[in-house]
Amino acid sequence: MLIGDTATSGQAAPPPKDLIKDGSTASFMDDVIEASKTTPVIVDFWAEWCGPCKQLGPAIEKLVKQYAGKVKLVKIDVDANQQLAAQFRVQSIPAVFGFKGGRPVDGFMGALPESQLKQFIERLTGGGGSPLDEALAEAEALAGEGNAEEALIVYQEVLGQDPANVKAIGGALRSLLTLGREDEAREVLGRLPEQIKSSPEVAAVRTTLELKDTTSNTDAGKIGELEAKVAANPKDMDARLELAMARYGAGKREAAVDDLLEMIRMDRRWNEEAARKQLVKLFEAFGPTDPLTAQGRRRLSSILFS
Repeated sequence: MLIGDTATSGQAAPPPKDLIKDGSTASFMDDVIEASKTTPVIVDFWAEWCGPCKQLGPAIEKLVKQYAGKVKLVKIDVDANQQLAAQFRVQSIPAVFGFKGGRPVDGFMGALPESQLKQFIERLTGGGGSPLDEALAEAEALAGEGNAEEALIVYQEVLGQDPANVKAIGGALRSLLTLGREDEAREVLGRLPEQIKSSPEVAAVRTTLELKDTTSNTDAGKIGELEAKVAANPKDMDARLELAMARYGAGKREAAVDDLLEMIRMDRRWNEEAARKQLVKLFEAFGPTDPLTAQGRRRLSSILFS
């Protein structure tokens, strides 16, 4: 299965129907007031000619679908429902109101970034996140337990609902690497837009593959030769760098970090800071939450600012 394909089993259920509808003055009592007594309702006052409305509307719709029934959306065209807009004193659009228990409890005007829209929905729903958030947490837990195959299935279920979710894309790519399906990971990376490729979650996988390409011929004999070469001439920085990357390729991550940090301590400016740049690549491949990344960054700062 490739990222973006439909999972063959355990597929996420589609969002409930009637989550998003066009409302009117006549239907407002049923669609909003009565409906909000059981499920929070977002009311979006908009118009076809409104530029910010065209940015905000799709963003709200995307999140409402992700919350899969925990909140609903009713869209009100102000040109077709001027009396209703006047009743709510809508003077500029987009104007958004959150209804709960039959009355408005929150609201804002203008287009907001997705992170703030999510906070708005979280306040309406009482927190707890969306089912997609729960699925992502489940996938991360599975991956942490070493169940890469199951994690991949859950990540793909998330992507079935939100194809541009960078956390799910990064997680699915990591799962493919864990399963030894590197060719699939490379194929997926090649299809991704540059904006997604540059996200930290996906960039880490790309860097991991790049490092693997440069260290794929590592063996114990080569490491031994390089160790002897460095022992004979500790100032041979080319050999030290090659040794560090050979150790990384052999799975000796901590030793590789130690080697590069020692190079930086000896001569941080050598070869246009090659050791520091390589170390940063390792940290990117490990990921920001890896203990070796945190420890290594502290040691690097200590060397650089001593």
